[in-house]
Amino acid sequence: MTYTIDRMIADAGVDDVDARTRKALADQGFGVLTEIDVKATMKKKLDVEMPAYRILGACNPKMAHKAIGIEPRVGAMLPCNVILHEVEGGVEISAIDPVASMQAIENADLKAVAAEVRDLLAKVVAAV
Repeated sequence: MTYTIDRMIADAGVDDVDARTRKALADQGFGVLTEIDVKATMKKKLDVEMPAYRILGACNPKMAHKAIGIEPRVGAMLPCNVILHEVEGGVEISAIDPVASMQAIENADLKAVAAEVRDLLAKVVAAV
């Protein structure tokens, strides 16, 4: 089983894909709670260069509330990360597949919520 939902955006820059991703997330009820600029962090902490790499921590409050109500410790696995990674020829977007990430939790109700979130994230990735 793959653990991400992926798409390559050809001939695009990371800032453009970032803006498009944030809009697509908002259109599906997600907000970006956290942002990590991995490229800047690696330069600052290790003095190494790497292509642009951003991690957006996205949350759909309605779905998060539902999941936490079913399984209170699921918050350890939230928010849903979306990666924007500069690659040759464009930017790859990868969103976590919540169904894959919830495999360790044996709770059918939670797996149903994870499937709903996966569908929303697949729409996000397709819309970018």
